[in-house]
Amino acid sequence: MPTPTNSPRALALSTLLAVEKGQYGNIAVDTALKRVPMSEPDRHLYTALVYGITERKTTLEFLLGKFSSRPLAELDSTVRLALCMGLYQLIYLDRVPDHAALDETVSLVPRKVSGFVNAVLRSYLRFEAALPKTPDGGRAPRENKLTAPEDWISRFPELGEGDLTALSVCYGVPVSLCEVFVNALGADRAASALRGFCEKPPMTVRVNTVKTTPEALAAELTAAGLTVLPSLYTSTALRVPEGAITATEAFQRGDFFVQDEASQLCVAALDARPDHIIVDTCTCPGSKSFGIALTMEDRGEVHSFDLHRSKLSLIESGAARLGLTVVTANERDARHPDPDLLGRCDRVLCDVPCSGLGVIAKKPEIRHKDLTESARLPAIQAAILEASAGYLKSGGVLVYSTCTVLPAENQDVVTAFLAAHPEFEPFDFTFPAKDNAVRDIVSEGGMVTLLPDENRTDGFFIARLRRK
Repeated sequence: MPTPTNSPRALALSTLLAVEKGQYGNIAVDTALKRVPMSEPDRHLYTALVYGITERKTTLEFLLGKFSSRPLAELDSTVRLALCMGLYQLIYLDRVPDHAALDETVSLVPRKVSGFVNAVLRSYLRFEAALPKTPDGGRAPRENKLTAPEDWISRFPELGEGDLTALSVCYGVPVSLCEVFVNALGADRAASALRGFCEKPPMTVRVNTVKTTPEALAAELTAAGLTVLPSLYTSTALRVPEGAITATEAFQRGDFFVQDEASQLCVAALDARPDHIIVDTCTCPGSKSFGIALTMEDRGEVHSFDLHRSKLSLIESGAARLGLTVVTANERDARHPDPDLLGRCDRVLCDVPCSGLGVIAKKPEIRHKDLTESARLPAIQAAILEASAGYLKSGGVLVYSTCTVLPAENQDVVTAFLAAHPEFEPFDFTFPAKDNAVRDIVSEGGMVTLLPDENRTDGFFIARLRRK
């Protein structure tokens, strides 16, 4: 009997096909969840399949090449993605019984290939049955059976010691991107970072300290049935591992907004004060401007610029929900500063467009983007930094930030700017850890790169400069 088209697996298959054709994963998922009514467990399964398969596509297709009697290139997209879905459930979703994963996957494909799909998945199960058991003889959690490159090499020796393909298969990242990470971070740090990007990060919120306190908000969210964890570095963040946090009354009242702690640290490095005049050069969707306004106690001026007029409503509606009055949104290309603000500003934030490689844990489709598109970014970033520096008055502070880990977009841009502008100097900063699971953040030469394995945040770069 065919699977209903509104089943979570059928809907996930449809979404994955759309993502392969270029649609953004988060947009495709949001659209599907609004269009198709599903129970809460089905919604969880649907999103787990879409994001998980997108994240682990490289790993899953490697395994398909081992267990399929047909070359991967000859498989229809629907059949290939259905097989990826079956494998993903068998490998990563312990809560899904084997028989359900097999039966439901077979029901997604045409009858003429159902036997082939069933045979491939059963071949994997025979392989899995031969994997090591736990010390007490029990079955190890599936996701813990092949956790490091050496585990994969021991099962598939053709991957080779030190081969980038072993990193690629282990962490679900294309070889080309593995090479980028190794070149940027070194082999050992790259492997650790890639492992960190495979862990699901908790949602982090920024407390609206104009309306409430972290303690009061934590108590309210806990009373609503959510698990609330303290911040790692800042006094204004809370972490919420799971739950529909944006459906709470506290969100509707504007008592918080969602913002990763790395972004909150970027705002904290700016050291905004009440009554300052501040420019946020590349604002949308606006969370950093909101954080700046809150640090200023909603006193002063925050000029929030964005290249796209169509996005300004996000800033305006967000500020209105939070009750912030000092944020003004306007359309502007950051490479062409507002002449009325030149030399007048106390602080400037340049959170520039970037390759986004620091957020692949949250946006897994970035793993598969064409890296050649990023080659033009350093020139744009340098132009934005050059133009934005003109806003600062003497003694003013500028923060340059990205959500990537590539030196070409980070240290190289800042170092070149400092060499050309002796009137600026690096301005070091420190954020002590509040949790022993993470490291203190200590800048060197005014710069620091955050990584998920060391800091439990997005991959993020922060540089702080001061006009002498």
